[in-house]
Amino acid sequence: MTLLLGPPGSGKTTLLKALAGKLENDLRVTGKVTYCGHEMNEFVPQRTCAYISQHDLHHGELTVRETLDFSGRCAGVGTRYEMLAELSRREKAEGIKPDPELDAFMKAIAVSGQKSSLVTEYVLRLLGLDICSDTMVGDDMRRGISGGQKKRVTTGEMLVGPAKVFLMDEISTGLDSSTTFQIIKYMRQMVHIMDITMIISLLQPAPETFELFDDIVLLSEGQVVYQGPRTSVLEFFEHVGFKCPERKGVADFLQEVTSKKDQEQYWFNKSIAYRYVSVDDFVHRFQNYHTGRKIAGILHVPYDKSKAHPAALVTNKYGISNKELFKACLSREWLLMKRNAFVYIFKTTQITIMALFTFTVFFRTTMKYGDLDDGGKYYGALFFSLINVMFNGMAELALTIFRLPVFYKQRDSLFYPAWAFALPVWLLRLPLSLLESGIWIVLTYYTVGFAPSASWYAVFLTFFPYSLTFLVNCVKSRI
Repeated sequence: MTLLLGPPGSGKTTLLKALAGKLENDLRVTGKVTYCGHEMNEFVPQRTCAYISQHDLHHGELTVRETLDFSGRCAGVGTRYEMLAELSRREKAEGIKPDPELDAFMKAIAVSGQKSSLVTEYVLRLLGLDICSDTMVGDDMRRGISGGQKKRVTTGEMLVGPAKVFLMDEISTGLDSSTTFQIIKYMRQMVHIMDITMIISLLQPAPETFELFDDIVLLSEGQVVYQGPRTSVLEFFEHVGFKCPERKGVADFLQEVTSKKDQEQYWFNKSIAYRYVSVDDFVHRFQNYHTGRKIAGILHVPYDKSKAHPAALVTNKYGISNKELFKACLSREWLLMKRNAFVYIFKTTQITIMALFTFTVFFRTTMKYGDLDDGGKYYGALFFSLINVMFNGMAELALTIFRLPVFYKQRDSLFYPAWAFALPVWLLRLPLSLLESGIWIVLTYYTVGFAPSASWYAVFLTFFPYSLTFLVNCVKSRI
């Protein structure tokens, strides 16, 4: 578990995005990032590693368990099936008979596309979320779990997938030091139990939080000032000529020692006059330091690709088939609709009341045969109907807009493609739109005084709802 330190603007977010393969397309990139010797174009980095932003983006209507279940269902089992097959092959070769309960557990977590998974239960307990597993996540309008629990849900959402590298950007934003310590403590257990890699960016960690990390990467002005074990970082800066005071937090010292303003107070070799040590000087001295030379030596030798298991890197863009992705998104959308049932009941009631008002305004409108003088009344009734039904559907657009940040995050993390999100929304809203339009037509057609023949009523009842539904859904899909 590595702590990424550096003052604001030092390049922490850019580094994490570069490691995750999520840099903006307009940036000029030099060098390369490899995983087990493989470059980014040889596998799918978005599913091999997980970039976790400082913003907690979740559907407030879902519970913690439902959030993790959906993520696990979309992410699939990753490498678990291949690893289980390899394990079974080796057990047979060695004549080992596995424990029945352990064997059943391994087979259960290797089944993809399940609505609920044992991996979810395992992650809930590992992150200490089992006490709030059936509580809604919450948002600005709903009371939900606490900020620290929400941070752990953000991590757990990625942990249930196949990723083995987690790049976490400023996850302590908005949290107190005690909550941050508890979260990092859970992360440390996770790293050492599950044998994963984690790089966490923090701005000003408390001393007890700092002590939980294994390695340190210190950035300043876009350059790596130090990279190595946490226990050796003070030794390097003493070698340069700077010492951390006894009652000073090490993390605060590391971020201030490269600053031109704060550097002088840490100079401890009084026999030599203080001289400002620039970031370039720090980088040069670290490269000549024994820790820097060791890292350079390791990086100089190309990684042997044969050492990595073929299933170590994810090569499939999505975890499950298109059919399963559609079913997962459809079931989640149906659940979200049930949680927002009041909105749809209110809309239906509202359009019913407006229809009653409308046919009283235009009650029994008549027009002499072949005379266009009174035709404006019919145009007014049709226009008023169109506006009412259309804007009644538009009121639901706020729900779609609120969900867009979550959609963008999950789409970029390759949970599902855009069509798997849009198609269930379209299909599930279609019956509601037809119901609202049908109520309007049934209440207003004959009372307003449109063409009384049954054939024209059937034509109006057929085409008017579909045209409005098509128009509203087009707007929703566009947004």
